[in-house]
Amino acid sequence: MKKFFDDIKKDIKFKSAGPGKKLTEESGGRPQVVQSSSSAKHHRHAPSEGAQMAGAAALARIEQHQRPKVHTSQDAIRNQVKRELEAEAASLAEKEKAATAEGSKVPVKDPACLSVSGVYFTCPLTGATLTKSEREVHIKEAILMRFEEDEVEASVMMIHTFNRDREKVKSAVDIISKYVENICKNPTEEKYRKIKLSNKVFQEKVRCVEGSREFLQALGFTSIMLPIEGQEEEEEFLVLPDQNPDALELMKERRDRLQRGEPVRAQLNRQAQAFRASPNATHFELPPEFYNLTAEELKKEQQQRSDLVEKNAMLRTKAMREKEEQRERRKYNYTLLRIRLPDGNLLQGTFYAWDRLPVLFGFVRESLVDGWQPFELIAPGGQKLQEAEEVALAECNLVPAALLSFAWDAAVQADIAAAGGKSPALLKPDLLETIRTLS
Repeated sequence: MKKFFDDIKKDIKFKSAGPGKKLTEESGGRPQVVQSSSSAKHHRHAPSEGAQMAGAAALARIEQHQRPKVHTSQDAIRNQVKRELEAEAASLAEKEKAATAEGSKVPVKDPACLSVSGVYFTCPLTGATLTKSEREVHIKEAILMRFEEDEVEASVMMIHTFNRDREKVKSAVDIISKYVENICKNPTEEKYRKIKLSNKVFQEKVRCVEGSREFLQALGFTSIMLPIEGQEEEEEFLVLPDQNPDALELMKERRDRLQRGEPVRAQLNRQAQAFRASPNATHFELPPEFYNLTAEELKKEQQQRSDLVEKNAMLRTKAMREKEEQRERRKYNYTLLRIRLPDGNLLQGTFYAWDRLPVLFGFVRESLVDGWQPFELIAPGGQKLQEAEEVALAECNLVPAALLSFAWDAAVQADIAAAGGKSPALLKPDLLETIRTLS
């Protein structure tokens, strides 16, 4: 009999992980889902499902065995992250290596000749500087590590970051918010504090969204097997204990945090750099990350250049020219901009090709000692850029690289001079401390 119950315990553990999966107790005791072998799916003489569930219920009553609590210790989470993300990191690195080997991007140049070593990002949670292939894995790990400090915050981040389909996220958030609303309006009604996991709405709208179960557990829901009237098998429910008025208010606050949640995204590192005055200011050598070209597009580019003279000789409408310019701009993901200052020094930064002019002006302003003073930026060809205009850099023909000119507002400078003031300092000391010479 004891062996029969031991077998049932194993079967229940397998079943709780879902079809085709099993739970391991590695990672410091924290359950982890891994694929089970096909040979372990069925046993010819295994007890029926009803017998298994009935036996499990009996065993639980005999042993008064409680469902093990999920550990969230730092070591356990680290081990879980290692196993879950190792394959993802290896896959990303392999794809990046393969893409380079196959020439799916622009040819790799000597790093010493590049105007910037690459495109980098900053994790808003850890401050770490990351490459494009590192950012998603790093952010996922950082969010999981947050469970040690704040389970609600971490689960909210999971829901909004790990799920790409924003409509599914919105649907899950709405349903979870409805759960909370019903509980707060009917605190004594037990039915509102029970969620049947096999419920169709829960299965289709909530369970499929990563982080949703973690959020419900952070609210206080626990997993319990309960009997169902009219059937032999017990089913899993998430059950919330009775809540006092203070706990109900806390639930509302946590629901609001869920509704306000936003995806955690790595931020583009501008790589602000100052350079001394140089005749090479208009010379740019960009790394492959700046381009958005396939191998086929690269092959066609030379032919397109050969056809350029012929095309220019043809009569083309404005709409035709604009369409061609837009197609050209879409070849680039990022742009490298240099701003020539009145003292001859250069300020350089990396931007998304579709960043808008206020972003550029903000970058320049933050780099100046007296950035509060009005100034102008002049694009190649003499076009004055307007800070208030929500126009993309690509639409201003500032991709994939460009040299702009900086000028203080003439009227303000005249007033400063009339008052006996000195010309304002330009770049902040931290930029001047690392100033370099363009090669």
